[in-house]
Amino acid sequence: MKAIKQLFPLPRIFTWKTCLYATLLVLPVLIIMNFYGFFSNRFYLLKIDNYIFPVVTILHFIYLYVINFKVKEEEFADPQMRNVEYGMYAVLLIYVFKCLDTLYILFSYDDYDAHIIPGTFLPVGVSILLFQLFLVLLTGLAFYYRKALVGSYNFDQINENFDSWP
Repeated sequence: MKAIKQLFPLPRIFTWKTCLYATLLVLPVLIIMNFYGFFSNRFYLLKIDNYIFPVVTILHFIYLYVINFKVKEEEFADPQMRNVEYGMYAVLLIYVFKCLDTLYILFSYDDYDAHIIPGTFLPVGVSILLFQLFLVLLTGLAFYYRKALVGSYNFDQINENFDSWP
């Protein structure tokens, strides 16, 4: 475990609180930028597809709240928290898909040379991609801090740690 910490210096740079606050800053930015159309330089509020990402991020906010609550109250992991984390694994896959989708859109820039593409295409697209990659990194870091600060999911002593969510 110590060798992993030496190879992976992010926990020394990003504490749990820094990870929490950075995620709470990045998620609303990405929710807003989810409505942005790269090729048209407009925000599309009436497309139903754009509302999938904000709905999915609700689980991320719940997960952050649960971890923060467990750390503050010094409680153990419980089955409800485990279920939320399993949902977060699916959310992480959606975040990775969004990164790949944005990368695909950015690489399609040359396919539309004959069309009028706004000047904000590359700067805004690259910044959105960086925010998305940062969110994937912060999500992985949140998984690390859950295990380090709250503990693993050991339900052999379920009766000892029974004081679960109300």
